[in-house]
Amino acid sequence: MLLKRQQHLQRQREVLAYRMKKLAAKQVEMTKKTDAMKEKIKKKYEDMKRVLDEDLRITLTLMDTELEATEKLMEEKIEDCYHLTEELDKELANRAQTDDGDVQNRETDNRIFEMLKLTDPELIRMDEFKHEQLLSLTTNLLLFIRSQIPVTKKLFQSYAADVVLDADTAHPKLIVSPGGDSVTYTDTWQDVPEVPSRFDTTLNVISKQGFSEGRQYWEVDVSGKTYWELGLTYPSIPRHGSEEVCWMGRGKESWCVEYFNGSYTAWHGGVQHELPLLDGRQFTRIGIYCSFPGGVVCFIGADTVTPLHCFCAGTFADTLHQALCPGHDNYGTNWKSLKICDASRSPPVL
Repeated sequence: MLLKRQQHLQRQREVLAYRMKKLAAKQVEMTKKTDAMKEKIKKKYEDMKRVLDEDLRITLTLMDTELEATEKLMEEKIEDCYHLTEELDKELANRAQTDDGDVQNRETDNRIFEMLKLTDPELIRMDEFKHEQLLSLTTNLLLFIRSQIPVTKKLFQSYAADVVLDADTAHPKLIVSPGGDSVTYTDTWQDVPEVPSRFDTTLNVISKQGFSEGRQYWEVDVSGKTYWELGLTYPSIPRHGSEEVCWMGRGKESWCVEYFNGSYTAWHGGVQHELPLLDGRQFTRIGIYCSFPGGVVCFIGADTVTPLHCFCAGTFADTLHQALCPGHDNYGTNWKSLKICDASRSPPVL
């Protein structure tokens, strides 16, 4: 029996060793694919830069060509005036020795008049209207580019989800707006029905609808807040009992990022990931992106598309719901609501 047990354990060890080998190979494969895609994307950006640089060269060259033609005409007019000035100098010198008649005076006056008429600076103009059109086109191009970048944010916006909070899940000290788009902490225990879905120990509320496929992105306005938690959870997250168990990220059922008095912490499975590089930074909006096919949950500072933290679950085991915790009053500094934004129309980053 001991021999059989040893043989069995050896086989199991070999199975685990083979699994580790497959995981390592998968890791190498994913790294290679990611690096290859990064190179392709980088090349596209380099191509865009070359196109813009060439367009700038063409535009400025054409403007310089027109300016050179205008400058040449100016120089010709100046030279004509100079030659006439030399002729007048000669006439002045001759007049000191001879006394010409009125006829020659009239001829000289006519020549001067004609020269002044032909060299009038107002007759030489720039096509300023065309220049303004060029400026307008480049401005429109800049506005278009800004509306498309950062491209990651633009892509996230295409996944914007319509999130409605479920008041029947909200802790009794939370007030959910009638439209389900915001949640506010209050010191007063609300007179609400006691239902199994309601959190009774943590200040949580989750969305009415979950999702189990595709990709979703949503944003929450956190301006003026000193404490909040945002994330995603399975419906199985504990709603009653031990406070620690019910908190977001403290179990395997949920993922979250927490902000408290200037510090950020990411949580999942009871493991905290402190994010010291973000300490002291404040964002108006926090974005949460989830890819069901990719098994990832990513948190970003939506104002500047700053990555906060990314979790990889590999494969999600159940339907996911958006989850919020507006936090307690934090000594009178945290009364503002958490408000769900229209992620498809978030303010431009640049």
